[in-house]
Formats: sequence, C-alpha cells, structure tokens
Amino acid sequence: MKLKTPLSAPLDRVREYWNNRPCNIFHSKKEFLSKEYFDEVEQRKYFVEPHLPEFADFSSVKGKTILEIGCGMGTTTISFAKAGAKKITAVDLSEKSIEIAKKRAEIFGFENIEFYHANAEELSKVVPLEKYDLIFSFGVIHHTEHPEKIIKALRPYLSEAGKLKIMVYYRYSWKVFWIFLKHSGGKFWELSKHVAKFSEACIGCPITYTYSRRQARDLIQANGFKVVSLMVDHIFPYRIQDYTKHLYRKVWYFRWMPKFMFRFLEKTLGWHLCITAVCE
Repeated sequence: MKLKTPLSAPLDRVREYWNNRPCNIFHSKKEFLSKEYFDEVEQRKYFVEPHLPEFADFSSVKGKTILEIGCGMGTTTISFAKAGAKKITAVDLSEKSIEIAKKRAEIFGFENIEFYHANAEELSKVVPLEKYDLIFSFGVIHHTEHPEKIIKALRPYLSEAGKLKIMVYYRYSWKVFWIFLKHSGGKFWELSKHVAKFSEACIGCPITYTYSRRQARDLIQANGFKVVSLMVDHIFPYRIQDYTKHLYRKVWYFRWMPKFMFRFLEKTLGWHLCITAVCE
C-alpha cells in the first residue's frame, strides 16, 4: 500500500478546535440544549445530508450493539437509539461534544448509551474491549494525525458478523476543486493545507486528510477488514451566507441544474466517501 504523506497537528489543538465549535452546534435557534433544539439540529443535518440515514441504515440496528467513533453532539447516536439499538458506546475526543451528547441522551430518556472521552488512536486504553455488531464513524477519522491507527484499533471491537461503516473525505471531489480554485492561488503543492483550513464550516480545522477510492480501500484493508461497498456522495449546494441564517438558497449554478444532473455530480464528485467493510 502506498502511504499518504503524514500530516501533523498536536492532539491538543485538534481537541481545542472541536471543543470551541462542536459540529452543528449552531444548527438551531431554539433554546440551547432543549428537546426542540436537538430536534431542529437533527432535522437540518439530515436535510442537507440525506444520504447519511441511508448509509447508517438505522432501520437495521434494532437489538444490535453499536460503537460510534466521533459521536459529536450525538445526532446519529440518538438516531441509533431511537431505532432500537440494544447498546451504544459513543466516543469523542471533544469533552464539550460529549457533555452535550450526554445531555441529549438524558433529555430523550435513553439509558443504554455509554459515553467515553477518548483519543480513538488509543481506543483500548479507555474503552473496554467487547464485540459490536456495528462500528460507525461519519466524517471523523480524517481529522486525526494517524487514521490508520484508528482503523487498526477498531478491529478487535468488531464481531465476526459485524459491519464497519466509515465516511472519509473524497480527494477528487467538487469541494476540493472549489478550494483549489478559490484559496490555493494555483499552488497545488499547498492544497492539503488549504483543504484542512476550509474543510469544515468553522475555518481553521488543524488537520484533514482526503482520500482517493484506492487510498481509502487500502487504508481499511491494510488493517484487518475487507471493503464490500464504497460510494461517493454529497455536494453542499447552499449559499453559506444564507445557510448560516437558516435559509436554504442554492448557489446559482446549482439552482438551475436539473436534479438528475446534480445527483450524478454528487455520485461522481461528492465530498463524502462512504465505506462499508467486514472482518477479513
């Protein structure tokens, strides 16, 4: 396997970034930490990322055990719980995110969720070893210095009949192309730095890897798994200045693009590379 050039960012800096702005924290104007607040956060997330529920396959988790790496504020965590998961172990590097996710679970009355503040590269130091039916991580491992260490750490936690579902960012995506045109000044050799800076809604993410299909497959399969499905999806079509005001107004070229053409573009140049794997 051809390894990606390692990126570098102190762990404390990564933790600080996500503590300062947990993912989707501004997705509702309702009373912070209220049930209405969390309902709106969930509604907005799945509206702009409609492929996420399909990829997570919430309808299939009833009675199953789930390990979620990078639970954030707990949106998918609670969705798994609502779908009838037997037990959920939720892990995040950000203390602030864990705090919010715990409050969310309390509000919705779910007592079958265990939360751990942990660095997933060293998962076994914090999370007790047991087998899970599903390991799920959506848009997380590419923000750590050594994603391959996370994948390796996850292998002992997956049951022999279980599934690993991971989303990482796609190298040959519309978003990377847009970042290159708008921010790189044509300096393709500095693209990784610009991708990290502009990869998230809050500018300045310390570290962000992007993967080609082959690189993603190699990352997974070099660490004890076999990839059974790999798909590209998701282009964010809305004007940022409107979206931050909770308005859904598309960028002009997406506004006039036929729906079938937009979906083709998402499946070809989407930002999300969604991978399903099983034990080797």
